[in-house]
Amino acid sequence: MMSSRVIAASIVVLLAFMAVSEGISLRSLGVELHCRCIQTESKPIGRHIQKVELIPTNSHCEDTEIIATLKKTGQEVCLDPEAPWVKRMIARIIANRKR
Repeated sequence: MMSSRVIAASIVVLLAFMAVSEGISLRSLGVELHCRCIQTESKPIGRHIQKVELIPTNSHCEDTEIIATLKKTGQEVCLDPEAPWVKRMIARIIANRKR
């Protein structure tokens, strides 16, 4: 017979596996369970940006997040939504979408 410790350990491992696989499947669906930006960049880097992703506030993050992908490296950089140059860039993007 299996000891109760082996059964308990097996259950814990199974539950951990289910939790990890569920987290992976949520992330693959584009569901973030927390804010993505920890630090933001406020210095002007506009000429180095390839694309910009705007993530509005939601139930998992109360901050608007602006994530820029850099041209040369593909690195993602979080931009400070309060920086004047970021505000102007977002206004231009929104204006171009309305056309």
